[in-house]
Amino acid sequence: MAGLKSLKKRRRIQILLAAAAALAVSAVLIGYGFRDGINLYRSPTQVSESAVSPDEYFQLGGLVKEGSVVNGDGVAFEFVITDGLVEIPVSYVGNDPRPDLFSEGQGTIAKGYYRDGRFEARDLLAKHDETYMPREVVDTLKASGVYQEPES
Repeated sequence: MAGLKSLKKRRRIQILLAAAAALAVSAVLIGYGFRDGINLYRSPTQVSESAVSPDEYFQLGGLVKEGSVVNGDGVAFEFVITDGLVEIPVSYVGNDPRPDLFSEGQGTIAKGYYRDGRFEARDLLAKHDETYMPREVVDTLKASGVYQEPES
């Protein structure tokens, strides 16, 4: 009788340990999956004030500076993103052509890497309102007097 109780107890402990191990493995896999999946928007000011690793993929948001777009071969081109305080040069070398709504003085989000004082964009989002612009960038633009309310 006593042997049967200890066997049940040992079996219960084994099941609990296996469940705990499975839970730990699941948490690690979820964390690993989100590692590249959670991309925060940053303004040019935030990028200039923090140390950014050249291997860190993130989203840079702001306005395309007037007169800064230099056309390349159609898919590759250069421009400057600003939040009214700081300007960051951007080189776009993506697989897609320039978005239709991309233009000077309008909001954009560039996804890529910041290396050697230049943002290397792999993807661009362009919109004529703050939908694709982080709230921090809109607030900075408003504070510097550069922001213009979108027309409805």
